[in-house]
Amino acid sequence: MTHTLVVGGGAAGAALAARLSEDPQHQVTLVEAGPAGSTPQELLDGGTLPAAVPGHPANWAFEAELTPGVPHTVPRGKLLGGSSAINGGYFVRARPADFARWAAVGGPVWSYERALPVLGALENDLDFGDQPGHGDAGPVRVARPTQTSKLASAFRSAALELGFPAESDKNAAVAAPGVGPVPSNILDGVRVNMALAYLDQARDRPNLRILGDTQVLRVRIELGRATGVETSAGSIPADEVVLCAGSVATPQLLMLSGIGPAEHLAQLGIALVADLPVGGRFSDHPNLTVDWIPTRSLLDERERFAFPAALNFDSSGAAAQYPEGDLEVLLSVKPSEALFTGVSNGDPWPGTDTMQLFVALQQPRGRGRLRLVSADPLARPRIEYRYLEDSEDRSRMRIGVRTAANLLRTQAFSALFDRFISLDETILTDDARLDAWIRAHLGTAIHLSGSAPMGPVVDGAGRVRGIEGLRVADTSILPTVPSRGPFNTAVFIGELIARQMRDPGAML
Repeated sequence: MTHTLVVGGGAAGAALAARLSEDPQHQVTLVEAGPAGSTPQELLDGGTLPAAVPGHPANWAFEAELTPGVPHTVPRGKLLGGSSAINGGYFVRARPADFARWAAVGGPVWSYERALPVLGALENDLDFGDQPGHGDAGPVRVARPTQTSKLASAFRSAALELGFPAESDKNAAVAAPGVGPVPSNILDGVRVNMALAYLDQARDRPNLRILGDTQVLRVRIELGRATGVETSAGSIPADEVVLCAGSVATPQLLMLSGIGPAEHLAQLGIALVADLPVGGRFSDHPNLTVDWIPTRSLLDERERFAFPAALNFDSSGAAAQYPEGDLEVLLSVKPSEALFTGVSNGDPWPGTDTMQLFVALQQPRGRGRLRLVSADPLARPRIEYRYLEDSEDRSRMRIGVRTAANLLRTQAFSALFDRFISLDETILTDDARLDAWIRAHLGTAIHLSGSAPMGPVVDGAGRVRGIEGLRVADTSILPTVPSRGPFNTAVFIGELIARQMRDPGAML
């Protein structure tokens, strides 16, 4: 019986561990740094994001630098289910062109045509499950919020008023980017994280062991082969180790284990095992919020989704440089304080009614860097996003902000929009002033990808180059961040690599 040790029980790790343990001849140990019991009740409310606030026990809260002199705290889930237990429930597939880019380095198994059956198998799409390319029997139930609330209806009408097309199914292969509902794993207001979707039905399997509150410190490597891990609770041997710790912790563990840039590891006194470009060129979506004040309170007690709709579009317009969309404006229907303090719909709301549109650059040119600060496995790594260093990225972010502002100034929003919080015409019409405003309001979509990419670090099956018995299966391996949020893709990675491990020949 093969013993596989899976490090991290997030979106990819939960899917991979559950799928591997379907084979009774496969012993699986899933090691999670956070608690591995039931999901806390407050994190089941799909309409709020209380754990995104620094200091919450379910949040790693990594410190980062978005651009020189602009610090930021990056929330990541610290419990079984990982970030799928604390995020906004945005379960949108990567686009066919994303898969084509990944297939160029990961092989044909990563092509959209080959990925489509796996994408269908992981979902139970309650809206389009009977349509080609979709699934109706997978573990992840997917639904789209109705667009009947005042805000969702106005947002859709505003986008159409500006000439953008409708996009009824953002998980369809052929649809042009446009405005439409956001596919989500939030059902009846409940955030169904991947521990609930995958592991609840697998917990009683005799060949699956789940260890919570156990932090992996490094991978044990002997004579070029992974033989287990060292943890806060002692060593655990294994025939194969799969790192699913996420795009921050996975490259950190690789480097702590001697797998990374030789010069960097030498500076920290870490013995080199494999000289690989770990953490050197990750990508993520820079984002920010356009804050606005409505003419009246818009807190709708019927709205169970925080982010019911999005507009995806090509910044180049008729030039069609990004036909699958490189910008996104995401509608938030909760006042900003309610969104992050955990005040649910139907509760008394004593706060302000500041509303937000999230603007994100979905195909950035810029690349960031992740490095260790010491050989201490408990020391947090240094994360440098290096956002907007590229002039084209700055130009496209300006287009995104101006588009969000134009949405709010349409006839469709005339009865709802009162004023901006900090934007005005002098800022919106001047590139230099708008660049300064963007820098002052800059954030991140928390979609870090490519910190241990396919090609130079791993192959298309997640196998770390030069090391036997060690794989990576999370968004670390994506050479470029997806053109939509990576949550769906993280689950796909867990599913795909589990299939490759169980039956390598079938995936050729």
